[in-house]
Amino acid sequence: MDYGGTGAEQEAPWPGRLLDVDLLRATGVRAVPFRQFILKVHSRCNLSCTYCYVYHGADSGWRRRPARMPEATTRRAAERIAEHVRAHGLRRIRVELHGGEPLLAGAASLVRQTAQVRAALPADCTVVAGVQTNGTLLTEPALETLAAGGIRVGLSADGGTPGLNRHRVDHAGRPAWPALERAARLLSRHPASYAGILCTVDVTAPPAAVLDSLCALGPPVVDFLLPHANWSAPPPPVPGRGPTPYGDWLCEVFDLWWDLPRPSPRVRLFTEVLGLLLGRPSSTEAVGLSPVTAVVVESDGAIEQIDSLKSVYEGAADTGLDVFRNSFDEALDHPGIAARQLGLRALSAQCRRCAVVEVCGGGNYAHRFRAGEGFRNPSVYCADLERLVRHVADRLETAVTAQRKVTAGPPCVS
Repeated sequence: MDYGGTGAEQEAPWPGRLLDVDLLRATGVRAVPFRQFILKVHSRCNLSCTYCYVYHGADSGWRRRPARMPEATTRRAAERIAEHVRAHGLRRIRVELHGGEPLLAGAASLVRQTAQVRAALPADCTVVAGVQTNGTLLTEPALETLAAGGIRVGLSADGGTPGLNRHRVDHAGRPAWPALERAARLLSRHPASYAGILCTVDVTAPPAAVLDSLCALGPPVVDFLLPHANWSAPPPPVPGRGPTPYGDWLCEVFDLWWDLPRPSPRVRLFTEVLGLLLGRPSSTEAVGLSPVTAVVVESDGAIEQIDSLKSVYEGAADTGLDVFRNSFDEALDHPGIAARQLGLRALSAQCRRCAVVEVCGGGNYAHRFRAGEGFRNPSVYCADLERLVRHVADRLETAVTAQRKVTAGPPCVS
């Protein structure tokens, strides 16, 4: 299969030309079917966040794609998803509606597109549908329409105050916060529709202010994301901070969250690390060694790898495949996708020797990139991740030890 383009060979020889997928399959390494399908229903955005890796990053592919996903493309994507579900006997999948800003397509359009996918699937396959939005276009009628269509709503926010969201502005530089706050308040009154908040870490922001203000918005889940960076485009230095500024920041937030009264929002990064320490598999690409089972369909029908790769180099997410000519099974054999299902075998020698590798998992795949080498490196946030994992492990051990003492009761005196 010709996966198109020479960018991977030049920028990322591993896995581009160095991972022999045919040999993997011949030696019994089976692909894991996709279970999360990300549909780029609208490829433009009404905001221009200063850190956006799609519109201010290395890849400009969005300029060459239709703004809205045409109905014929949605229909063909639905048929391909159904084909994949039947081939692998899947009983549950996720469909995520993304952009750009997906609500630019209109809530009714999102419901129709989701309904097309559901209608194409076998009756015994459940679809969990969600939309990830900046919130600026979310209104009560739109939310009612989405809820009626079985679509939950996730927000993107950098905190719960105007100052914390200073990077989230529109194309004229006006703040997005007033509209975002309205969306968060609206969702807090409709918890069944509220999927949670994605928050990019800003180490210059006070951890307590970020966590407290996010909790005040009432999300069931908060997911902290490290800013996209790599060895060829590292995160900017943080003056006055030690060697692990992001790890230190996350540890401080963890301690605050750990001591919150329950119930409180689940912080996905922290619960994933805790689960991995307790021996459970991961369900996110940020940590752990579980195979990645998400795939993207762009507005023109192109099948792509995860969006975070757009932060790396032009065409890094490309596969050369599309839903009109290719199946999702073909995408499973793309070197980039196969690499992200290899777990420990995809990691550098340094990672494989590390004591916390089963938890860290090498970090986000895009953060391992180095130009001319590819993705077989530790994360550019390696030290920060190790700092967080060891800190969480210490807190967990302390809690388990204390619980054992309580359970054991006082010593028996004869």
